[in-house]
Formats: sequence, C-alpha cells, structure tokens
Amino acid sequence: MEYINQIKLEFLGVPANVAFARVAVAAFASQLDFTLADLEEIKVAVSEAVSNAIIHGYENAPDRFVRVFAALTADSLEVVVEDDGKGIEDVDQALQPAFSGNDERLGLGFVFMQSFMDSFQVDSRPGCGAKVIMAKRVATRIAQVKPEQ
Repeated sequence: MEYINQIKLEFLGVPANVAFARVAVAAFASQLDFTLADLEEIKVAVSEAVSNAIIHGYENAPDRFVRVFAALTADSLEVVVEDDGKGIEDVDQALQPAFSGNDERLGLGFVFMQSFMDSFQVDSRPGCGAKVIMAKRVATRIAQVKPEQ
C-alpha cells in the first residue's frame, strides 16, 4: 500500500491528551474527501482507542506514553494506536459488547471502533501492551442529476 502522507504522535497517557489525539488525527484525515460525519466517526474511534490505552493499558499511570500512527492512501485513512501497558488477557472476550475490565466503564469502546471504521483489529498479549489497527475509506459519492425543468 502506498502512503501519500503519514504522521507519528507520541504523548503522555493522560486523559487531557485524548482530545489532542482525536483532533490531530481528524485534521490529518481532512486532507482526503471525508464527510463531516466521517470525521466525527474517526474522532470517536481514535478517542476510544487512546482512552483504552490510558485507562486499561496503563491504568491511568501518568508517566507512560501512547503512540499514534496515521497514514493516508489515495482513498483511505489508516490509524494505529499502541501502548506498552498490561495488555489484554482475552481479546475475543474484550471485543464482546458491554465487556469491560473496569466496573465503572460501559465496555462499548471496541463496539464504537468496529462500527465507525471500515476495518478494525486488536493485537495484544498479557504484559505486552496493545495495538489497535483501524482504517476508514472515503465513501464514493455519485453526483445527483436533476431532471431538466
């Protein structure tokens, strides 16, 4: 796959940086012809992935770093969010709607990521961190032809 542009971000895993990550990736994605609705979905997916890294991977430890890689092809955005946290014991179970390792959370983060992105994958092992890989394609829109009056 040939990338036409790429960014790499690394930032402390503190909640204030969730908004930074989502806005940065959405601004980067806006180089393609995504709709405003698409950009909102991208922001939600990135927010959820970064929040998971901070809350579940690092358990809110403020001295750990989250990495985000984003790349554009001619018609898609690819995003990777990665941490070096505690990892996910059972990825299949974690992908189930309403599952959360934290009783105070709803367990819908992965559901939102899967719903809003065209492809979604989680790579993780206990003690080895987690990597969320997502992509979204630019929708092809057909011009509406108005009948002559």
